[in-house]
Amino acid sequence: MVQAHSGDLKKSSFPKEYSGLRMKVSFGMGAPARVPWIGLLEEEMSVSNGINPVYLYYKDLNILILAYGVSETVESKDSWPIEITNSVPTISAHLDRDVPRYGDSYVFKAYKIEIANDNVLFKYYDADKILSNNDLESDLNIILEYYKKIFSSPTSPISKEVREGLFYMEKQLEDFLIFNWDNSELGKRYDLIIKDGELLSQQYRTEIGPIDILAVDKKSKSYVVIELKRNQSSDDTIGQITRYMGWVKDVLKDDKVKGVIITGQYDKKLDYARKMIPDIDVFLYKVDFHLDKFEDKIN
Repeated sequence: MVQAHSGDLKKSSFPKEYSGLRMKVSFGMGAPARVPWIGLLEEEMSVSNGINPVYLYYKDLNILILAYGVSETVESKDSWPIEITNSVPTISAHLDRDVPRYGDSYVFKAYKIEIANDNVLFKYYDADKILSNNDLESDLNIILEYYKKIFSSPTSPISKEVREGLFYMEKQLEDFLIFNWDNSELGKRYDLIIKDGELLSQQYRTEIGPIDILAVDKKSKSYVVIELKRNQSSDDTIGQITRYMGWVKDVLKDDKVKGVIITGQYDKKLDYARKMIPDIDVFLYKVDFHLDKFEDKIN
């Protein structure tokens, strides 16, 4: 941030790679850029023709965006999966203004920047909490992990299933929920558990098996057990989530623990079971990725 305001365009001090990805940096060519950037790229991608996670620093606004970056120079044949393009705001939409460049890239995280001498403070765009290096590193690692996973197909840089937004495995849905937590209905209600920069919420370990996602209610600060309904019966799903809720109550000492079941379609058996367990909510997911309350869908 400090270098971006200094007029120094040198980038030799930056590493050539990070977390197995190529790193590209620009403070401008010949003159300082209005939007300096740092991008991380798979081998198949380039900053002028492709997609990649990128930090974009809007100097005039003192705003840093960690973005699902989209190249501007050439219209790339590749694109972010549809669950990103259909549900995540572009930078221009998120900031509600025209920006000098890269306005069509998609926001993963937005930070407010405060610079005093050589000290730089980071806060989320819509919050006042000062972020630690661990917070920033955790954000970066989450988007990088997602980026790497969409390149996992041996025949295509982006697998057909992911490109079309089909959650053909519950693991895909679980990953998408984590990677886009702040843009989902869950993120409005619950916080993920992060400790020392490490995400603990996903596949939370217990001696009776892993919880799909363990979160914390923003208001009550109680734990929330989130389970995805797989190809199993409603009775099995209810039994599984209540078992984990019992574990949280006993081991984590939380008498007000709640449960959330996420499923892809309405199920009458699950509806009847839900009516008798008031501490469990059910959400339906859609491919364009909004979450609707279960009872709102059937009333």
